[in-house]
Order: sequence, then C-alpha cells, then structure tokens
Amino acid sequence: MEFPSERTSIYKVSRIIRRKENTLYNALRSIYEDSIFVGEISQLWPELPLLANLRCGLWYSPKFHSNCYFKSTDGHTNNLSFSTFRLNLHVALLAGQKGGVMIVDSTRKGKRFPDSMSKTIPIWTCVLNRAISYHRARLDEYATLKNESNISDELTSNIEQDYSGWDCSLHLPLWVSETEKAMIEARLEGWTKEFEASGADIASISLSLRKPLRPLWISQKTVIWLNEVPEYDSWDFTPVILISASSPSSTFQKLSTSEFSWNYIAGAGDDEESWARSLSPNLFWKNVYDLISSGPDLCNQKVANIVEKDRVYRAQRGENAPQVSVRPSKCLVSTNTLDVDIPSLAGDEKSSDNYAISWLGSTNIAVGRTPLAADKFPADSIINCHKVSLSMDSEACLHLPIVVCITEWLAFARNLFLENYHIFSFFLFYL
Repeated sequence: MEFPSERTSIYKVSRIIRRKENTLYNALRSIYEDSIFVGEISQLWPELPLLANLRCGLWYSPKFHSNCYFKSTDGHTNNLSFSTFRLNLHVALLAGQKGGVMIVDSTRKGKRFPDSMSKTIPIWTCVLNRAISYHRARLDEYATLKNESNISDELTSNIEQDYSGWDCSLHLPLWVSETEKAMIEARLEGWTKEFEASGADIASISLSLRKPLRPLWISQKTVIWLNEVPEYDSWDFTPVILISASSPSSTFQKLSTSEFSWNYIAGAGDDEESWARSLSPNLFWKNVYDLISSGPDLCNQKVANIVEKDRVYRAQRGENAPQVSVRPSKCLVSTNTLDVDIPSLAGDEKSSDNYAISWLGSTNIAVGRTPLAADKFPADSIINCHKVSLSMDSEACLHLPIVVCITEWLAFARNLFLENYHIFSFFLFYL
C-alpha cells in the first residue's frame, strides 16, 4: 500500500481519497440506485410529465418527457436572481396542459435539495404567478373601459373564474431562513417587471394555467403513505413536484451486493466532465445492465468500448447521410434533380473556411457560411443570418440578420416563427 509522504498536505490526501471513492463504477452504480427512487415517485402520478433539470438530472431516468434548465447559482445566497435568458416557459405551458409537472435533479452529499429546487424554481413559479395575475387584471380593466357587451362579459367571466383566489405568494421550503425569504420577497416585484419586459408570451401561459403554480419537494427522506397519495388535480394549485434523486446522508456509505462492493456517491450525475469519460446519459441507459453487472474492475474498459463504438457509428452515419434531392420546382440553379454527395464536399474546393458546411444528422438541414449560399448552392430554402442580404429569390431566401447584442435574440426568434415560410430541404445559417 502506498502511503502519502510527510510533506503531502491534508488537501492532497483528501483529493486522493475522493478520487478513489469517485470511480466511474461508483458513480454509475449510485445513479442507477437513485433512479429506482425516481421511478417509484414518478409512478405515484403517472399522468404528470417527468422533466430533467439539465444537466445533472438527465442521468436519473431512462426516459423523460422533456428537460428544463434552472441553475442553482440563481438561487445561491447573495447571488439571488431571476434569469430572463432561462425562462423555461415550456415548463409552465406543459404544466398547464397536463395539470402539473415533475422535475428531477440531484445534489452532492450533505444537502437534501440543490439550490435550483430550494430557491431558483420557487422564485420562478412566484414571478410567473404574479405576471399572470397582473396580465389578467389588465385584461379585466381593458374590458371594463371598452364596455364591449358581447365580448367583455365573456372575457370578464373567464378572468373572474381563473383570477379569484390566485395565489401570488412565495412558497419556499422550511429550511430556507426567514431572513433569506425576506430578501427574495423584496426583489419579486422587480423580477416580475423584468419578466414582463422580456417579451415573453404571458397571454399563452395565462390561458394554459387554470391554477397557480406551486412547488412541492420530495426526497429520499420524504415519508409518503401510499394509501393516502392525493390526486394531483384535487389540489387548488398546479403542482411543480421537485424530486431530489440522491440520498441526503452526509455519512460515507459503502454498499455491497453478492458480487461487488461499491461506494455510494450522492449527486453522482453532477459535473459529468470530471468522471463520465465521454459517456452520455443516453449511452448509459442503453447499456445500463451491462455496465452495472461488469463491476468496478471492468467498468472503465466497458465504458471506453461503448463510447468508441458510438463514435464510430456516428462517423459512419455522417458519411452515409441521406442525399439531398432538390425538386425541380424549387431548385435555385438547375431544373434537374440534383443529388448532393455530402462526403465529397469535405474534399473539394468548397471545403475551405468560406465554404464548409455541416450536416445535422439525417435531418437534411445544413449549417454553413454565407459565401456558399451566394455561390448558389442548391437548396430548397435558405435562412441568411448575415448582415448583408443576398440577391436571390425572395421566396426561397429569408434574410434574418443576427446582431451582436444578445438581447436581440428574442426578436430574431420571434421574426423567424412569424414568417410564413415552408422549409423543404435545409436551412443555411451564417456562422
């Protein structure tokens, strides 16, 4: 056994121990064990869609309805914020359509819930509830001022039905201190104004949600009586059920089976770059039983083989991507059907920096630089994001320049979906 030298610091020793504990097999086995708990909770309300909070949460179930992105840093003490760049509006719309959602995440040992669940998501639900309340109040006032009898009566009745008793209060878990709760409440009004000014489609969310959003917290320490599980539609709110996948125990856990012993890692799915060795959640779940049964000694080699096999498969798939057939009626250059040989593009004169294109899987969508479009590369439709427009058929080319300011991305996306263009083969973006 190799002992650390006298000059080795305690910090280095702790890192050596931690590295030994956090082997790849320990991480994958811990994720697998935690996923059993996630599966059990999701079956309590099978009608509710299960969402993964990226990126850690994506490891804890083989199948998710969708995903979301609530950052823990937005809920850190002294760094509290509401992000208008991560609005997660699809979560609110989905909750309105299905009657609620379940979100999966995890955290390192010593904590029951990550800050994304303790504060970021509760702030998000409260801000959205307030914005919906203000939106409906404005509609009510507008209908009253206009005094449109045949429309405003129906509109007002709908507002009264949804708006009466609408909960706009902040709901936090018990372990968040009163001091921090007061800090959050003092900033809610400002965050709501920022949300309203972001250009978000509050009207659609308001129409989708019949009840206000409200978070609920479930961890492995939560006691649930299976014969008393309430129906989600019996609540007077739309539940956002937050599932913390990992055990919150702060003590070291060494577990054993009949074949192997392993060390449990709470929040093992976090910081995947440091341990996953290019293994993705999708690859893990495709090969989960093979990996779990391989044991600690063979796991690393198994993962390396799986990752390499997937890399080769993807490379071959790119070389054998489907041909793009340009129909005569839409062809920009020739009236004859043209097959574009994708692999050959990498070796001809159009493979320079100005002409390189990248195909997105088998979608018949390509990304490239504007000179390629200017050279009349055959395509059904083109989206030009360069500031300089192309002298091409306006029906086949849509000019949507991307400006430097990041705040203009929302306007770009809005214009993209408002335009009534049908894309037949692929888009060509400026890079």
